[in-house]
Amino acid sequence: MKKLKYRAENSPQAWLFLLPALIIIGIFNVLPLIKTFIMSMQKGTLNNLEFNGFRNFSVVLQDPKFHDAIGNTALFSFVVVPIGLIISMFIAITIFEKIKHKSLFETIFFIPYLTSVIAIGIVFRFLFNGEYGFINYLLGLINVGPINFLDDPSMSMTTLIIFGIWSGLAFNIIILLSGLRTVDENYYKVADMFGASKFEQFIKITLPQMIPTITFLLMVNFINAFKVYAQVFSIFNGKAGIANSATTGVFYIFNKFYVEYRYGQGMAAAVILFALILLFTLIQNYVLKRISK
Repeated sequence: MKKLKYRAENSPQAWLFLLPALIIIGIFNVLPLIKTFIMSMQKGTLNNLEFNGFRNFSVVLQDPKFHDAIGNTALFSFVVVPIGLIISMFIAITIFEKIKHKSLFETIFFIPYLTSVIAIGIVFRFLFNGEYGFINYLLGLINVGPINFLDDPSMSMTTLIIFGIWSGLAFNIIILLSGLRTVDENYYKVADMFGASKFEQFIKITLPQMIPTITFLLMVNFINAFKVYAQVFSIFNGKAGIANSATTGVFYIFNKFYVEYRYGQGMAAAVILFALILLFTLIQNYVLKRISK
C-alpha cells in the first residue's frame, strides 16, 4: 500500500484555522482589487457608474501630469532605495562589529519606524524651513545657503528624496542586523588566519551570505517606494510640493479620485501603477536570482 505524504492544503483542520484570516483578506484586499479593475472601465458618479471600456486608460496615458507623476515616482524609487540600503548596511555593520550595547542602539534606530510618518513630516518641515530650519543653520556654518527646501519647485524632489532615505533607514537596519547574525563567525576566523582585510571579508563573506536579506529588502523597498504617498503628504503639508512638483503616482490617483471626482480615471491610473510595480518586481526577482547563482 502506497504511503500518502502529508500535505497541509489537504487538511480540513488547516483550512478551518485559516478561514478567519482568509475572510478578512478577501474582504479588505481581494474585493477592493477586483472593484478597482471594474471601476477602471467605468465612468460617472459612484452611485451611477456606466461602462466606458478602455477610454479611461487612454486618457490617463495621454495625461502629461501622469507622465510627470510616474517620472517622479521612478526618480524617488531608483535614488532612495539603493542609497538608503547602502547607508543602512554601513550603519548595521558598524553597530554589529563596533558597538557593545547593540540592543540599545537597535531600539534607538527602530523608534522612527514606529512613529507616524505624519508626525515625522511635521518635524522635518521645521528642519527644512528656509528661515529658521536647523538644516539651513548647519549649512550656514559652512557658508552654504539658505536653501529653500519646501517652497522651491526645483528642490521638491530633492527634499522628498532626503526624507524618504531617512524614513526607510530604521526598517532596513533592523532587518540587516538580523541577517548579519546568521553569518557563521567561523568564516571570519578562517579569513583572519589567512590575513584577509575587512573589506575582503565583506566582499567575499558578508555580502554573499546577505544576498537573501538584501533581495528581500530590495523587493519590499521598491514596492513601498512606488507607492509613496504619506511622505509627500506630510513633508509638504497635504500638497505635492509647490506647483505639484513632487506629484507621485499614488498622489495622482488620490487627486483624480478625491479632488477631481474622476473615479474611473483614478482607478485606471491605479491599475497602470499596479501593472508597473508587478512588472518591475518580476524583472527584479529574475535579475537577482541570476546574480545570486
